[in-house]
Amino acid sequence: MNLHLSEYSKAGIFRYWLLPVALLALPISASAQPSLRDELSLERLPADFFTFEPEEYWLEPRDSYWMSFSNWVIGQEHAQSQRIQALGAWADRSLSGNPRAMPNNQSYLRIGFAAEARTGELASLEPEARFKLDLPTAEEKLRVVVESQSDELIPLGERRRDRQLTDDQRSDGTATGALRWLASLSDTVNLSNDIGARLRFPPDAFWRATAKGRWELDEDWRLVADQRVYYFHQEGWGASTWFGLSRELGNGWDFLASTEAVWEHDNREFELSHVLNFHKILNNRAELNPRLGILGESKPNWRTTSVFADLTWRYRLYHDWLYGEVIPGIEFPREDSFKDRTSLILRIEMFFSGEVRSR
Repeated sequence: MNLHLSEYSKAGIFRYWLLPVALLALPISASAQPSLRDELSLERLPADFFTFEPEEYWLEPRDSYWMSFSNWVIGQEHAQSQRIQALGAWADRSLSGNPRAMPNNQSYLRIGFAAEARTGELASLEPEARFKLDLPTAEEKLRVVVESQSDELIPLGERRRDRQLTDDQRSDGTATGALRWLASLSDTVNLSNDIGARLRFPPDAFWRATAKGRWELDEDWRLVADQRVYYFHQEGWGASTWFGLSRELGNGWDFLASTEAVWEHDNREFELSHVLNFHKILNNRAELNPRLGILGESKPNWRTTSVFADLTWRYRLYHDWLYGEVIPGIEFPREDSFKDRTSLILRIEMFFSGEVRSR
């Protein structure tokens, strides 16, 4: 079969094959820029950016105890986070009777080690562990909450100085489990009611009602309030009121002044605290938190029980779950005639958590 092409068709075919060749022959214009991926590639970084020689770039890492331990810790984070996520999803499905896990699961496991050195005492190393299982159910306003300890059973002074203490200096806590019902009174005030028990034998039933509010006073100042009333079958009635005023100070600093009063009905006693809290994020890894506080009580009369100050430097060591802290502090307790007690806390902390998503 003979194929006859017109002169017009021949010219069109010629142009079709010639155009790409001509384009390749053209010089690259000055406006052509490399891709963002090329610009951010490791090969484009200056040599002084690296702490090793260029020929060492592709070498395999040397085996060492530190590398083995680091890889083990990273592997544990991945494994334990998945287990916590799976546990939360299973408990959520079982308790709610819904085959699907609900979102907004806030479960976590926090473990670590803290070394403390105090005036006239040798440093000690103590393990630490806390957990929380916070599960939404099929009912939107009902949650299941299991915690390693309840704030209402911890003395106020201990709670305000928690990061200064190691685990052996804290009160013995008992895990609690509760059903939490959530409600909204307005756009700024939220309510919750908990009914549960301390997870021990015999169980200690409790009830707790909480109201939390947040208001913008003006362009700078914000007011946050937390009011609680609670009853433990063995400990009796109690109530706490917490107020906080916060604002930005500029240059990355935030300020919070908080006041709390706790009423222990059986003892007919108030515990009081007032804390000035400053916070600044130094960079994407480090933050600084200086504090100055005063503690008091109403028995045998209204009086100051302690004055303290501390400075927390917190550093993100790896990803978003491995942190280190250095906390120098000083305390002037009444029980020691307000003589100074200095301390230094070194803490490493691992935070395992998992987000439960609908499937």
